[in-house]
Amino acid sequence: RARKFLAYGLRHHPDEAGVQLEPDGWANIGVLLANTTWLTRETLDQAVAENDKKRYEVSLDGNHIRAVQGHTVAVDLGLSPVRPPEVLSHGTHTGVVGAIQREGLKRMTRLHGHLSADSKTAATVGARRGAPAVFRVDAMRMADGGFPFFQAANGVWLTETAPSIYLTLLLPDA
Repeated sequence: RARKFLAYGLRHHPDEAGVQLEPDGWANIGVLLANTTWLTRETLDQAVAENDKKRYEVSLDGNHIRAVQGHTVAVDLGLSPVRPPEVLSHGTHTGVVGAIQREGLKRMTRLHGHLSADSKTAATVGARRGAPAVFRVDAMRMADGGFPFFQAANGVWLTETAPSIYLTLLLPDA
């Protein structure tokens, strides 16, 4: 319950969680806790520590929390462009394969599209909504073509778009 609340409040609908995000995505933990009757500091800390995707970080002073990627609300996480590895992967479900092959990867409602360092992780991501599909992303070629890449604090690679000329369907086999 706490993880879903954090995702909802820190990535998508802070107003409905009763918090205001700073421009860099930080929210005051005291305010967040005051706006729920069930979330405690212990529960929040446990949700952050046990999140296998490391989606949240707590400030050094322990008073603020933010999501490190996946936002649909405007925040500036202060990420600088970085040179990606030669190849990254994108996991999705098979229902959107045709659209991605025609139109490329789009960030949709999020600030960035999410890419994985390996195809196994991408397949796991893709399986969340049914049968997985995995695309190979020629990230180095994209970067050489002027497309910026960023890396979130949890290691997820981010980009705004990936045109179809840089994509190859790996799974399911074409």
